[in-house]
Amino acid sequence: MQLVILAGGKGTRLGLTDIPKPMCPILSKPILAYQIELAKRYGITEIFLLTGYLSNVIQDYFGDGSKWGVKLHHIIETNPLGTAGNFPSLKNKLNDRFMVFYGDIIMDFDINSFITFDKQNNSLATILVHPNNHPYDSDLVEVDDKNRVTNFLSKPHQDNLVYKNLVNAAIYIFSPEILDFIQKDIPQDFGKDILPKVLKSNKNIFAYHSAEYIKDMGTPERLIEISNDIKDGKVSLLNKINQRPAIFLDRDGVICQDMDTKPTANNFKLLPNVTEAIKLINNSLFLSIVTTNQPMIAKGFVTFDEVSQTNKTMETQLGNEHCFLDGIYFCPHHPDKGFNGEIPELKINCDCRKPKPGMLIKASKDFNIDLTNSWMVGDRETDLQAGKKTGCKTILVGDVINYSPYADHKFKNLLEAINFILKPNDNNQNSL
Repeated sequence: MQLVILAGGKGTRLGLTDIPKPMCPILSKPILAYQIELAKRYGITEIFLLTGYLSNVIQDYFGDGSKWGVKLHHIIETNPLGTAGNFPSLKNKLNDRFMVFYGDIIMDFDINSFITFDKQNNSLATILVHPNNHPYDSDLVEVDDKNRVTNFLSKPHQDNLVYKNLVNAAIYIFSPEILDFIQKDIPQDFGKDILPKVLKSNKNIFAYHSAEYIKDMGTPERLIEISNDIKDGKVSLLNKINQRPAIFLDRDGVICQDMDTKPTANNFKLLPNVTEAIKLINNSLFLSIVTTNQPMIAKGFVTFDEVSQTNKTMETQLGNEHCFLDGIYFCPHHPDKGFNGEIPELKINCDCRKPKPGMLIKASKDFNIDLTNSWMVGDRETDLQAGKKTGCKTILVGDVINYSPYADHKFKNLLEAINFILKPNDNNQNSL
């Protein structure tokens, strides 16, 4: 696969004057070098660098790429044309599906997994999406239950937007057909102009969900954070090829108040100190994964859309407080019949309804989770049983029940539980 790196940024907010943004040094090595080394590690050896501002600095440093074991093509943009405007110059150079990086991002992700996902879908484009701790000022993506993109929400966002925390990470795989959507010599942006145009043409775009390390270094504060993360080894450790532990969280009674028979967005309210607890998870090596039974769907009390809207409300409230969930899984089934308005096809004895472990097992496959070093935090015995069935350690929180033989520990609330899990003792060796 060929790779195109957009390397024309100026880095004004970083105070750069004599080098372009992709040459900003992190631990004495330019960002662009990290990206080229990542590509080479996954066998991508033909790379097009689309440069503009101070392009000579990039050419002088990287040359033809032979020092890095790759072949570099320097394509110089004479007039700034946005992230997409210069792509028509590559029309006869890209011979198959190709990948795109933005040159101001530090990342380490499993490129093979990304390519495999792309091959499984008939699409014009696959985009990498992920949650972050500032979704309110990020370009967001909406998807359906098949991971097909349905909408792009570009910043700045309207007030009171309720969103799913799926941020466009500016990492793409495109069919060469994408070039047909880009006009020559006109400034255009992939996220704001080209990809929405592709959607309107009824072409498929799919979203690949990643929990790996992908951060732009657009501000001095982020640059310091990224430098520390590289130094501490966090960047490489979060690659999906490495198993990570997770903290599985029940939703109602753990993250939010129990909503009884009407779990809708209007009734959603975070419990005290939950955002502080989830921030602690986000700053560790643990994944934050919600697994929740939602039998009210099968009973006909709420719809799939209503539950999805409630989960979006949860993500919005967490995102506005600078924290996020890596994944949300819910079971819509219920085995017992006899409810007015019930959905017959959902009245089954499934494998995903806790105390069965189906949601945890699916999450472990999606994220390559180390279950034996993971935790299940819940307020009911069914949560703890599901955790035990997958080899997780378990914590009971809240006051719904006071004791369970399946609980390894009990705490009053989520924050106490997370502080216990992450404190530097024998409970865990996975905090940074």
